Amino acid sequence: MFALICEILSAWAIPLVLLLIPLAGYLRRVRVYEAFVEGAAEGFQTAVRIMPFLVAMLVAVGVFRASGALEDCVALLKPLLAFIGVPPELVPLAVMRPLSGTGALGLTTELLASEGPDSLIGRTASTILGSTDTTFYILTVYFGAAGIRNPRYAVFVGLTGDITGFFMSIYICKLLFGP
Repeated sequence: MFALICEILSAWAIPLVLLLIPLAGYLRRVRVYEAFVEGAAEGFQTAVRIMPFLVAMLVAVGVFRASGALEDCVALLKPLLAFIGVPPELVPLAVMRPLSGTGALGLTTELLASEGPDSLIGRTASTILGSTDTTFYILTVYFGAAGIRNPRYAVFVGLTGDITGFFMSIYICKLLFGP
């Protein structure tokens, strides 16, 4: 019975939200359509403003991968990470994740296809993908769009969070799913 209720609620959740928000605006005497169009126009202006930063980041990631620098970073880190118990299959993901969400998703998809989604590697890769972020993407696109020229400690804090998420993902997955 609970599963049936959850299934019905999940099927109707988005349509209800799409109905309730304009209804609440109408009841508060907000000109809903005009407010929507104004917000859409602002969103378009924001997209145009961040486009150069987005293109620059995508080109930089493409150059990083095509030049072989990703493989060099992976080769450099593999012995150290293997020494502390990090599966070598996860090293490319650790290097790519702070740079590109799409690239990291592609690497995770490859790992899931080769290792299986229920394997320790597959579960750990999925956990890493969910518990780390695209630090350099965020700094480039969002900080650039906001006009922040000096990110100060944001790089350090973001990469510290990524490294912590990476190692904790491995630790927790080994604890929960390991042999």
